[in-house]
Amino acid sequence: MKKNFFKGAALAALVFAGFSATAQEESKGIELSGSVDAYFKANANADQQVAPGTSFANQAGFALGMVNLIASKQAGKVGFVADLVFGPRGGDAVFGSGYDADGDDVNDASNASTFVNQLFVTYDVSDAVTLTFGNFNTYLGYEVISPTGNFNYSTSYMFSYGPFSHTGLKADFAIDDNWSVMASVMNPTDVTEFNPSQQYTGGLQLGYTNDSGSAYLNFLYGEQSRGAEGTFQVDLTTGWDVAEDFYLGLNTTYNTTDKAGNDKNGVSEAGFYGVALYPQYSFSDTFALGLRAEYFSEFGGEIEAIGDVFDDNGDADVFATTLTGSISIGSLTIKPELRLDAASEKVYTNENKNEKSLFSGVLGAVYSF
Repeated sequence: MKKNFFKGAALAALVFAGFSATAQEESKGIELSGSVDAYFKANANADQQVAPGTSFANQAGFALGMVNLIASKQAGKVGFVADLVFGPRGGDAVFGSGYDADGDDVNDASNASTFVNQLFVTYDVSDAVTLTFGNFNTYLGYEVISPTGNFNYSTSYMFSYGPFSHTGLKADFAIDDNWSVMASVMNPTDVTEFNPSQQYTGGLQLGYTNDSGSAYLNFLYGEQSRGAEGTFQVDLTTGWDVAEDFYLGLNTTYNTTDKAGNDKNGVSEAGFYGVALYPQYSFSDTFALGLRAEYFSEFGGEIEAIGDVFDDNGDADVFATTLTGSISIGSLTIKPELRLDAASEKVYTNENKNEKSLFSGVLGAVYSF
């Protein structure tokens, strides 16, 4: 059985392949879908509150993921998607939402917009051109916010360093049955509701798909905050069914911002880069095993997700290996996971000392509907 967990297909299936909850909703053409997830996490060689420097699945012991509720409708040439998230994972995913009318706190959890993961309308200009206007998840990278769209339960460093979401206008062009182009103009990344600085980011994507898989070359450029230099990111995301039961994915990315580094050390830019392989094998219709092998490096010392300790140039890197099982029980998927993070610096606390490596385990449970 082929298991293609590639980002684009998984996200499309999540958004558009929901079910109608009632006969009335079905008659109106509104589709509802979503997921609920929770997990257990423990460390073998570090304090239990220590976690990899990545998003989600970072709490010790039994912990909550999120509730994801998606409503969508397509009526002729027009449609909409309203994607809401509730819970810790959802809060981490939409941290840039929530404009406070008084201007004192853009991340005020009391604002309704902090629950919005995606909110956009679409218009099919023709069979080959679709416009999307609003807030949508990023087109860069292999992994997505919803746990139903990823094989591994925990997430990669490249995904966690972002971006997560964009607000703006994008146009998708179908060149032929295989090739596509996307162009967009957006607010600064992860700022979903307002743009007081009046700075904008441009996005571009070239895509190729066939029956065996797909590949996307992604670009992003723009000033992400007032007074900052432009950020440039290039990203390649691809995945293919190598054999009937074997799938191989690849993600590599490079991000840099000029003049944003640690000037006292003579660094003129800051950013990150990385590469990850995603081999997955399906043993049966109910059990599959997948590995994520990722190398990730940051430079300039501006972002400290790997840890608070850097070398003299503000640099740090990590090699993370994650082995995940996927056990399907109807609409419920159980994901046992073992993960080893090996960093260049001693960033993981173990009692009264620091270590360069972290060995952790997660048991995730995801129900999709």
